[in-house]
Amino acid sequence: MSRLLVRNFSISLDGYAAGPHQDLDHPLGIEGTQLHEWLFATRSGSQMIGREGGSEGLDDDFFSERESGVGATIMGRNMFGPIRGPWGDSEWTGWWGEEPPFRHPVFVLTHQPYAPIEMQGGTTFHFVDSGIEAALRAASEAAGDQDVLVGGGAATIRQYLRASLIDEMHLVVVPVLLGSGERLFDDLGPSVGNYRCVEHVCSPAVTHVRIARTGRDVVGGRQR
Repeated sequence: MSRLLVRNFSISLDGYAAGPHQDLDHPLGIEGTQLHEWLFATRSGSQMIGREGGSEGLDDDFFSERESGVGATIMGRNMFGPIRGPWGDSEWTGWWGEEPPFRHPVFVLTHQPYAPIEMQGGTTFHFVDSGIEAALRAASEAAGDQDVLVGGGAATIRQYLRASLIDEMHLVVVPVLLGSGERLFDDLGPSVGNYRCVEHVCSPAVTHVRIARTGRDVVGGRQR
């Protein structure tokens, strides 16, 4: 059975997943790029953007598992792009160029219907306007016996957390303060009682925290 996962999702010390004033020039908000510097310093992160070198060790171990066992991704419209309201005649196909790194079906939450976009390399963006559970059903069916990843952004992860639908979440706490922007852990309601921290380890750059839904079997710091 598919699990619903979050992996390598970076937040600041004060809990922000993006800085203020997100737009086309600042997709992660003002100063938000600091949250991802750790991953581009790893060997796997360097390879992802076609660069040689990069560090090995704990951070690389976590980031290198980002696609392992994942057959579909869910994301919010804000993560897909900066367009709001009706799609109109937009030709926007995401931030990732002609060959996005997903290489599997991606389901984008939206209030505005839109036809699927098939990209090079195996990624197809599907647009779901019937809510988070419908998106999860479609993603789980597409993933088969593999897991489903919630890529972000923070608002989308919050919706699935509030519904206690996320099975396991790997957060990366980056030692910076953003002061404002988009927080991850606002307005979760009683769902917080359904989760517990099962692992927290530090590298010289960041702290990795794994949170699992209660009732899941966790052995040796890894979930069965």
